[in-house]
Amino acid sequence: MECDELCTFVTQQTKTRWIWLAMNRATRQIVGCFIGNRDAVGAFGLWQSLPTPYLDAVCHTDGLSAYKGVVFGALHVIGGTQHIERFNATLRLRIAHLVRKSLSFSRKQEHLELLIWMFIHRYNASLR
Repeated sequence: MECDELCTFVTQQTKTRWIWLAMNRATRQIVGCFIGNRDAVGAFGLWQSLPTPYLDAVCHTDGLSAYKGVVFGALHVIGGTQHIERFNATLRLRIAHLVRKSLSFSRKQEHLELLIWMFIHRYNASLR
């Protein structure tokens, strides 16, 4: 499994939200998602969004300290996040709300969540 987060804005550019994502390395499907702050609570939210089989899988991250509170010992590997980083680039390319330094951003967090979940659902369906 690979985990990473990307930044966006809600309501105005001073209100940042982080999209936390988890990807199955073998199938490239997104298996978990959480939108919140970039802290331990956000990492825990991502962990709670994962299906049970993934809770004891090896997790590759970018080394953010927030992951240390949810991924323990040998299950936490720093590095090897190329596929999830590529998916983040795809998200930024295809969803105008996620483009950096853009005037296009979500007015409500509910709209952002719906947009992300619809994209993830379609992306996962395309991999089958």
